[in-house]
Amino acid sequence: MSSTSHRMTSWLTATIVALLTSMSALAADYKMTSLDWPPYTNDQLAAQGASSAVVTEAMKAAGNGVKIEFYAWTRTVNLAKSDAAYIAYFPEYYSKENAAEFLYSDPIGTGPLVFVERKAAPVTWTSYDSLKGKKIGVVKDYVNTEELDAKIASKALSADVAPDDVKNLLKLAAGRIDVAVVDVNVYNYLAKNDASVKGVTSQLQVNAKVLEDKKLFVCFKKSPEGEKALKAFNQGLKKVNIDDIMKKYFK
Repeated sequence: MSSTSHRMTSWLTATIVALLTSMSALAADYKMTSLDWPPYTNDQLAAQGASSAVVTEAMKAAGNGVKIEFYAWTRTVNLAKSDAAYIAYFPEYYSKENAAEFLYSDPIGTGPLVFVERKAAPVTWTSYDSLKGKKIGVVKDYVNTEELDAKIASKALSADVAPDDVKNLLKLAAGRIDVAVVDVNVYNYLAKNDASVKGVTSQLQVNAKVLEDKKLFVCFKKSPEGEKALKAFNQGLKKVNIDDIMKKYFK
């Protein structure tokens, strides 16, 4: 081999190594946790749900990959907090308590939080205080609204805790609670696609008063790695159209 050919081969090798090193430095594959909360997150839905699609596209726009694993809600949060293998979890509402333990992303969408009630026993309310004497169904470890959670914590309002939205809605249909707190898109999805909920929807309706149009976030681990991933994610999020992605799932 001539010296010229040798130099050319060495140059090509060095260039390829440099490119691979650069790509490795720029791109990272992150693992996140989530829960079965369709149409936002579900491992059986296209792109694993609306929120998962937003997260995946935002990370892709930032030059990163993401793997989403699904668990029960409490484990979803705990793994993201304590297991070094996971960098974040989603979707989450904002709360002061949670912000003390995680780094919040920019919003990845919104979802209206409502009461579902029985048609035979509709609830008229003007403020949370007007719900005194009513039994409010909530899901274990879910953030609701700041005021509602504070009143439940102080025992000013009575709450009944269910392990998930389906169980909460079935309790409502059985008359064990007066209202169930649920995201309206989740309720609409379950009413069409979950056999047990579908069987009782003729008895239920969405209360006309919206509790809050809640912003959804990704919560990153409070660590240097979490800060790096958060920065990349927020940069990528600016490059995607959140509404266009999410509306495909809310038909």
